[in-house]
Amino acid sequence: MYLGFLLLFVYICVLMLRIHRYDIVEGQHPLWKGVSKPYRETIRAFLVYFQDQILRHADELFSFSNGSIGNFFFAGARIFFRSLDAAIFLFSRVSDIPTDSLVLPVISTNDRLTLGCELWDGTIIRGQNEISHPSKCSVQTIDKGSSSASALPARIKRVFYMSSEGCNLLHEVFPSVNPTVFEKLQSVDCIVFAMGSLFTSICPSLVLRGIGEIISSRWCPKVLLLNGTPDRETSGFTASCFVTAITDALNRTYGDPENCLKNTPNQYINTILVPKDGQIPVDVEVLTAQGIFHVVTVDSIPDPKVGVIFDPESLIEALSNLLHAPIHVK
Repeated sequence: MYLGFLLLFVYICVLMLRIHRYDIVEGQHPLWKGVSKPYRETIRAFLVYFQDQILRHADELFSFSNGSIGNFFFAGARIFFRSLDAAIFLFSRVSDIPTDSLVLPVISTNDRLTLGCELWDGTIIRGQNEISHPSKCSVQTIDKGSSSASALPARIKRVFYMSSEGCNLLHEVFPSVNPTVFEKLQSVDCIVFAMGSLFTSICPSLVLRGIGEIISSRWCPKVLLLNGTPDRETSGFTASCFVTAITDALNRTYGDPENCLKNTPNQYINTILVPKDGQIPVDVEVLTAQGIFHVVTVDSIPDPKVGVIFDPESLIEALSNLLHAPIHVK
């Protein structure tokens, strides 16, 4: 009897999730309030297309839970146009990103790639979601360990790219960097490592061959915006742990030994901006040993998802001050 009630409860929960999702796709959800009809119909068209593509691959498990509507829209546009640049152009216009801003894909390819990670205990995990926030019903972890939403079996050692073709889960690939990214990194006045998931949002752009070489060669402010709170990927991390992870990614420390670098942390980061009231401990003595002496606390504002984030005006002011200050460290 208990099992029957439990199965009925699970069925109702799944049904409610589907109804919630369909309300969004069909334009009936309260989230659409205030969105003009042309924008609503444009966004809905690509959400419908994305959902259709998911249904066409019934053999592949996909969970919409905790997903971003913006990501679903962008994925639908990417699949429809078969062009990452075209999808970025459309998303930029719909999102009203200023026209003088430049959004560049660090990898520009039509090949299907999957993000993988290796943990310090030898576990290999396939897929961004499985690394950062796996669903309870989806297990993609191989070798040792298991996929748990509460905690990883061990800390992350490195992230890398895997082929999405075939069944060889350990087929590591080395995609080329978009040449325009190299061109812009050569001329920018400041390099900022933004807030976000350290290993699944920041490091994937840094492990590519050539990125560490060009960032270490620049004499300019190189700024880490420290997260306000830890997450599944960075449980127990201090500020210096973030620096070490970024340094290892740019040096490709744990990849092919013939393609790794030996640069020091302060060749990649010379300033850390810390949100006031953030929960990541700032271990100044270790940062000093890493060659990072410039740590600035910036006003923050509360955020319901991540605790605190930088106050936008205070962050702009802090970055502006850096651009007008002399840089003494490469």
